[in-house]
This record gives sequence, structure tokens and C-alpha cells, in this order.
Amino acid sequence: MAGDNHNHDRDLDGRPGEDWTPSGRVVITGLGTVSPLGHDVASSWAACRGGTSGIGPITRFDSSCLTVHIAGEVRGFDAATAVGRKEARRTSRCTQFALVAAREAVAQSGLSIGDIGDDVGVLIASGVGGFEVQEMATRTLDGQGPRRVSPFAAAAMLADMPAGMVAIDAGARGPNLAVVSACASGAHAIGEAAEWIRRGDARAVLAGGTEAAITSTGMATFAAARALSTRNHDPAGASRPFDTDRDGFVAAEGACVLVLEDRDLAIARGATLLAEVTGYGATADAHHMTEPDPGGDGARRAMTRALRRAGLEPAEVGYLNAHGTGTLLNDVTETLAIHAVFGTGPRAPAVSSTKSMTGHMLGAAGAFEAMVCVLALRDQFLPPTINLDNPDPRCDLDHVPIRGRSVTGVRHALTASYGFGGHNACLVISTTGDST
Repeated sequence: MAGDNHNHDRDLDGRPGEDWTPSGRVVITGLGTVSPLGHDVASSWAACRGGTSGIGPITRFDSSCLTVHIAGEVRGFDAATAVGRKEARRTSRCTQFALVAAREAVAQSGLSIGDIGDDVGVLIASGVGGFEVQEMATRTLDGQGPRRVSPFAAAAMLADMPAGMVAIDAGARGPNLAVVSACASGAHAIGEAAEWIRRGDARAVLAGGTEAAITSTGMATFAAARALSTRNHDPAGASRPFDTDRDGFVAAEGACVLVLEDRDLAIARGATLLAEVTGYGATADAHHMTEPDPGGDGARRAMTRALRRAGLEPAEVGYLNAHGTGTLLNDVTETLAIHAVFGTGPRAPAVSSTKSMTGHMLGAAGAFEAMVCVLALRDQFLPPTINLDNPDPRCDLDHVPIRGRSVTGVRHALTASYGFGGHNACLVISTTGDST
């Protein structure tokens, strides 16, 4: 039994704490984010509700040599103020984002890590890690020689460093690692963290994703792959999921962290339960490095697995936050997958892509979009897909275009994330009436 092993470990290392047995249910008690829409949950969600775009001209470097000059930057972020001068000097931008998001999530949850730190895990995903640190080290090496490369670069550039630094900052001494699965990373992190709790390896986990790849190299590589929108004259209108005039995704940065807890333990400490992670499905296309399976089969299987784990019929899902990148291939194949799972009738879920507002936050996207599902269920309000002026007839879904939609009785939402390499991860987020 997982609970028996846990208690035995306590006896071996002599640390105090209450015995506990996993309930098998995982709730969300805290949310935190830094995004192109705002530096916290309240401002980011307000912008989502209002259909506000966070996309604008690139300011972090001179993009004049590139074909793409727009991105979803986190504007006005002062690392020294946010995490302190010392940490700002020795950490990457994606680690700084993760620290800020984790602190907000823990504060909302009211979780006092302290003596239970051995049982609190951290799983923070990133698609590319400290990308700007790698880029700067390479330029320094080429221009000034190896002696001028920062001694902090070796650690700061690692994709697992956000998880490590969040654990240090929070005093979380339980399981700790990073998931790297391209644009599915954030969703995988939440799904796997929930599994830790279900099997008794942690009583709480700080889980999510972070990314900061708006650099000259990062943007040049995506542009060379012809994955990015070149609608430079209209930044706010550039991310156009499911629209006939879409021409690629808009790269973005940011972080989102959720506090996940064992349901019974969260109730026992008097926590407010925001929502429950009821389902998780992960699959692979096994098809192509960058192109999705043309029939959407990998995505279909991931959604089906998530629903099966949640014990739900497709008709019980009222909202689907789509991967919805705005690329020519993704939106059509994702539509095929949604139809295969939910059908095309009136009981199919309403669908929106919040990437139309944030841009594509890459490894942080799945976590941010899981947070959106939590807030959509809480407020009974579905955020829109902005810029959906001319829906592609091949993407014939129940869209929430241009403006958000007030709803009633929506208890289950599904969020989908798909990444280069054929990685697929889907989460089912459900309401809970057990908040205190």
C-alpha cells in the first residue's frame, strides 16, 4: 500500500508528521501566473474574459533581421524587483517567471509547507528551459572567449532549474523534476503531478510550466520552420485559431503554476477547493517530428483516455479549451479529433482557443490553459477565441468567437495540448462542491 510505504519511510528518517492514506482524488487549491496578459491571475483572467490581446511588437531584441516582429511578451517584468537582485543575476527568465507564479499559487492556497515539506513535490515543465542563457553564453564564447562566460550559465540554462529553484524557494522537499514534451509540457506536468498524489508519493505538488524563448535564436528557428504568423502589421489580430486567414502561431512567454493537493488532506486543513483534476490522458502520434497525425488519431486517443479516467461521457463536458495554435495543419486535425470524440450534435462542447489572446506560451501553455478551465468553471464564463472573423468551414465547431459566453451548469472542462514530436496531453478539470 502506498500509505504503508510512506509511513515506513517516516519511521526510517525520523521526521515528524501525520500518517495519511491517499484519497485517490486530486484538487486544485492555488493558481499563479505571469503571462502576456498580466503579471498575476486576476489581471490575466480579466484580459481573457474581455477578449484582450497580449501580443505586440517584439521589444526584447532587435528583430529587424527576421521575418517575424511580433510576440506575446511579458511586458514590464522587472526581475530584480520580482525575485531579488541576487536571483535575477543567476537565474534564467523562465525560472524567474516560475518563482513568481509559484509564490502566488502557494499564497492563494494557504498551504503552509513547513513541516510537511518532505511530502510536497514540484513538477515544473519547460519546452526549452533557459534559452536566453544558452544564447548569451554562445555569443560571449564566440565574441570574448571562454573566460567571460558566466559561471551561472551551466545551471541557469537547464530545463529542470525552474523546478529546482521553486523547491528551494518554497521549502518543498518531495519529488522534484521537469517534464519536457514541447508544447504539451505544461499539461503533462499537471497530469503527472496528480498521479504522484494519487499514488501517495506527495500530499501536495506545485505543478505547471514556464517558458521564455522570445530571443533572436528562438524566433529565428520557429520562423525558419514557417510555423509563425507574419502578420506584423496587425499584432493583436495575428493569432487567429480556426480562422480562414490564419497563417501560423504567435510565440509567447510566461508561466503558470497550480497547487494540487490530496482532496481529503486539503479539506482537513480547511482549504478552498477551486476545482478537481478528474482526468488525464497522454498519447503519442508516432507520425512525424512536427506535423500532427493527419486524422487527429493521437489527439483523439488522449481525449478519450482523459474522459475514461474521469469516468465521464463526452456529452458531460461543457467546455473545451483547444490547443488551437492557428497553424494551417493543427486546427483542421484538431477539429477532426474533437468530432471523433464528441460528435457534431448539440451536445458537443463549446470550444475556444485562448492562444488567440496570449499567443503560444509553448511549455507553459498547457498549464495556463488548465488555469483558464478552472476559472471558466468558477465563473461559469467561457473565454472567447478572438480574431475568429471568418471561421474555416473545415473547423466546424461550437466556437466562442470574438466575445466570451456566460453559461450555467457547466461542471466539466477539457484542455488539450499537443507538441512537436507527436506528444499529446489532455486534462479534465471538474467543479467541486466541497470547498470550505
